[in-house]
Amino acid sequence: MEKYLLAFDAGTTSSRAIVFSQKGEIVALAQKEFQQYFPRPGWVEHDANEIWSTQISVAAEAVIKAKITMQQIAAIGITNQRETTVVWDKRTGEPVYKAIVWQDRRTAAYCHQLQKEGMALLIQQKTGLVIDAYFSATKLKWILDEVPGARAKAEKGQLCFGTIDCWLLWKLTNGKVFATDVTNASRTLLFNIHTLQWDADLLQLMNIPPQILPQVKSSSEVYGETHAVLTPAAIPVAGIAGDQQAALFGQMCTQPGMVKNTYGTGCFMLMQTGEKIVHSQHHLLTTIAWQINGITEYALEGSVFMAGATVQWLRDGMGIIKHSADIEPLAQQVNNTDGVYVVPAFAGLGAPYWNPEAKGMLTGLTRGSTAAHIARAVIESIAYQTADVLKAMEADSGIAIHELRVDGGATANQLLMQFQSNLLGCNVVKPAVTETTALGAAYLAGLGVGFYSSRSEIAALWQMAQTFHPQSSTHEIQQLMAGWHRAVNATIYWANHS
Repeated sequence: MEKYLLAFDAGTTSSRAIVFSQKGEIVALAQKEFQQYFPRPGWVEHDANEIWSTQISVAAEAVIKAKITMQQIAAIGITNQRETTVVWDKRTGEPVYKAIVWQDRRTAAYCHQLQKEGMALLIQQKTGLVIDAYFSATKLKWILDEVPGARAKAEKGQLCFGTIDCWLLWKLTNGKVFATDVTNASRTLLFNIHTLQWDADLLQLMNIPPQILPQVKSSSEVYGETHAVLTPAAIPVAGIAGDQQAALFGQMCTQPGMVKNTYGTGCFMLMQTGEKIVHSQHHLLTTIAWQINGITEYALEGSVFMAGATVQWLRDGMGIIKHSADIEPLAQQVNNTDGVYVVPAFAGLGAPYWNPEAKGMLTGLTRGSTAAHIARAVIESIAYQTADVLKAMEADSGIAIHELRVDGGATANQLLMQFQSNLLGCNVVKPAVTETTALGAAYLAGLGVGFYSSRSEIAALWQMAQTFHPQSSTHEIQQLMAGWHRAVNATIYWANHS
């Protein structure tokens, strides 16, 4: 009986499940969007129960589509939108509040207060992160402070806090396993990436009772088995990694200096730095790449908050396009943006600027500017933000980057990929399987149950589909980047003088 791997890919806007063969090929995929809640400006929430119900239904659908039985699933791997925070009642399994999403900015003022108190360096040294509302700890603190009775229950050990992976694992094992992996723990602002423990000083600083926290495990091991979920058979859950780390693994960036960029709702670039912790001088994050067989490897990460989300804004907010895919043919109606720049700081500016107050800006407009110019400027904004992050990475690591491995939905946009290669002056390489986030989770689960014997066996499966080579002159790129930086500086000026 042939065996397969099942990946749960719990994204920001949808739940997906993918069945992979042993060769790392997609056998079947199912996807379901879930509701986004915006109760106030800057607030973003999800219903954790809806994430669970959509995730379990797409898993069943993918297995049916694959024309296999649950008994043929060797293991389940989980990958998830990171930093999104769920707090639930240990006894009833019911969330005490909606899940607060990574994009949510409600704790920005508290983060600002921590910075004013001079906590930035201490937090960076312990966690590798910057103080920002993006991470889980301040969201967790908000729930404990604002939900009536939550703090008292937490102190009595009656509540569980987890990121989405932890919530799904708890549900899959019917409450038997309350755990997360090091990659997700390293994104909370509470986890010490040197000692690999929850940090007592940080828990005290944010007033978080330790008994609410999950056990932290490696990224590839058997955490537990499904308990009367999907099937009476017990299927091991054996791989967990936050979405960006899972994509780094799925792209087989297993040597120091290898870089991948995922173009999704946001853009997330990670450079593998091996067993060495590189603290950033350029406002990047230091994060755990994964822990396998007791060995912890690290990565530098730069986050661009608005990538595909900017295209959605063009579609839903502005009504300039009907479908996301329409942006490319519209943008190709013009040869360049004619000096139009879009700085999509809708959720503040991420790396390397980290300005939470920044707002989006559209600049350089003339009477000759058309929807095509704006569409092209939106596409180019994704590449510009990525270039800023990559240059910061090169500076921090001292490694010149010769190749960028790319994945995610927006890699289907040929114009974006070519422009990205031009801007960076390096090859942009697209793999045969672009579902690298789910693939990484599947590979980690496969390693965890001995479905694969080693990482080198997995590395041999990686295949390239397309390479984009740089085609612009250095002078042209310098001019374009200078225009972009002028637009960013105008955005920052606007934010700082409000």
